[in-house]
Amino acid sequence: MAFVERLDAAIERSGSLLCVGLDPDGFEDAAAAERFCLETMQGALPYACAVKPNLAFFEQLGSAGYAVLERLRGHLPAERLLILDGKRGDIGSTAQAYMRALFDVLGADAVTVNPLMGEDAVAPFLQRRGRGVFIVARSSNPGAADLLEQRLFDGSEVYERIVELGLGWDPGGAVGFVVGATAVDAVAAVRAAAPEAPLLLPGVGAQGGSLEDAVRAGVDARGGRLLVAVSRGIAQAAEGPGAAAASLAGRIAAVRYVEARA
Repeated sequence: MAFVERLDAAIERSGSLLCVGLDPDGFEDAAAAERFCLETMQGALPYACAVKPNLAFFEQLGSAGYAVLERLRGHLPAERLLILDGKRGDIGSTAQAYMRALFDVLGADAVTVNPLMGEDAVAPFLQRRGRGVFIVARSSNPGAADLLEQRLFDGSEVYERIVELGLGWDPGGAVGFVVGATAVDAVAAVRAAAPEAPLLLPGVGAQGGSLEDAVRAGVDARGGRLLVAVSRGIAQAAEGPGAAAASLAGRIAAVRYVEARA
């Protein structure tokens, strides 16, 4: 089964496009970070189809943080997807090692990859049947415009060229794209260029992206193939992660079904 089919199944089973981000920063030790992640997952997973740990927040804790990642995989239900967000991208042999670490050791269902070193930096991640690769096209940070929105000789922007290349590299249902919800025009442009590819949208909430606008721009013709990633807006919500995730999932669904009927 191709990754995109696995994603469709996870969305269907959960009824949600929500992806729960895990960014355990500011904790005194790995044990505290692990408690934070487990509490967030326990509350939010009934309303989400995927979990997205950001590798940097675990790696800063050293080997103990890496062990937390390994254990978190065991707590994730089989019907939910694990997306490891490390934005890896390097020459072939190094990319191979990253691929083995993320897919074979940590058990990722999908990973985020930086494509700016070209096809050979992405190709190793496409070797695992059923696993997904979200290629960073237009990130959610303000500095993304410094490079990713620059115009090429043909008038297109860099992120548009990345999407074109990524679709050409796809062996079949493996490639998706990271597009920041803070750049709704870019979300719409990527969806138009890649009507069936999965999109991973960070930037909702704390970074200022509009959830409703991002979902409206990003869902495919059937109201799917989209993951809305929210971290702080769930884990740090005053009402708790469960209530926050339920509210977000409801807001996403309201837009999703309107778009699917349009």
